[in-house]
This record gives sequence, C-alpha cells and structure tokens, in this order.
Amino acid sequence: MKRKGDPLDGVLLLDKPAGITSNAALQQAKRLFGAAKAGHTGTLDPLATGLLPVCFGEATKFAGLLLEADKTYLATIQLGASTSTGDAEGEVIFRGDVTGLDPARIAAVLEQLTGVQEQVPPMYSALKREGRPLYAYARAGETVERSSRAVTIHELAAVSIEPEVLQLRLRVSKGTYVRSIAEQIGERLGCGAHLKALRREAT
Repeated sequence: MKRKGDPLDGVLLLDKPAGITSNAALQQAKRLFGAAKAGHTGTLDPLATGLLPVCFGEATKFAGLLLEADKTYLATIQLGASTSTGDAEGEVIFRGDVTGLDPARIAAVLEQLTGVQEQVPPMYSALKREGRPLYAYARAGETVERSSRAVTIHELAAVSIEPEVLQLRLRVSKGTYVRSIAEQIGERLGCGAHLKALRREAT
C-alpha cells in the first residue's frame, strides 16, 4: 500500500468523462494519487470520452510508446450538417439532404477512406504552430496553413446506420483526427456531416 510521500510508479487506465480536457483529467488524477510526476498518452478532446492512460513516476518513461500506438474509437457521425469545428460544438455552416443514403453507398465511402490517407489537421485541434495550439488561432478567427500528413485507417466499419446518424468503429494510427474523417464522409456523400460523439475504446 502506498504511504504518503512514497513515489508512485504505474499506469492508470482512466475513463475520461465528456466536458473536461485531457490535461484537467490528468491533474485531477495526479492530485488524487499524490503523484509527483505524471503524464497522459494522447489527448482526447473535451467532447470525447474513454480510455486515457495516465502514467505516474517511472512509467512516464514509456509513455512515448503509447503515444505512438494505434487507437480504437467508437464514433457517432451526424449526417446532414457540417459545422465550423467539425464536431457538435461548432455552428452549422451547411445542411444537406440525407434521403437516398443507402447502406451500400455508405459502405463504398468507408472503403475509400480505409488505408493510408493524406489528412490535413483541422484548425480546431491541439496541434501547435509557433507555440500556440491551432484552436487558439481558430477561436481568434484566423486560419493558418497546415501541411497534410499520412495517416493509416486500419479499420473503418459501420456499427449501425440510421437515417441521420452513423455509428462507426475505427482503428487508426497516431495523429489521426476522427472529426476530419467525419467531414470527409459528409463531403463524399454530398450531405455534410460532423462528429457528434467519440469514445476511445483501446490503445
């Protein structure tokens, strides 16, 4: 049993709730366990829930391995509307017709987006440019140039298909933005789409 003042080494498999940042969840865990040193292994947006491994003490030395690992998500995609942020927190900027979206057409689009893809990081992301996260520029009404980068979508499968909601399971490489995949699905279907909910299931 850990005594007060003893160093804490290990990994906490934290189920992050919606509505708080990954760093806020990390700081709460750090205070709760009285850890002197802690770090998480891959940011989840405030909207997202699910697995956030938190490394304490000596375990922070292999946090980089988890950062590089593939991640598995359960994503809920809202069809028929695109937003300014690519997720449910943004303003609707486009509405499209979802009638006639049969499962075969959706399956074809998912197949097109599977494999190695070039992806441009969204403006609403924690990726930094000149020391500032991209979302800080976006909130100030600025758009900065971002280079595309290769990501790998190992698995992209429909779990359920409803008239306006698509639930997907994805296994993706490091640095993949699921909100960007949601936007691409909307573009290819011609109806617009955004990420309604996201849960990380595995890393």
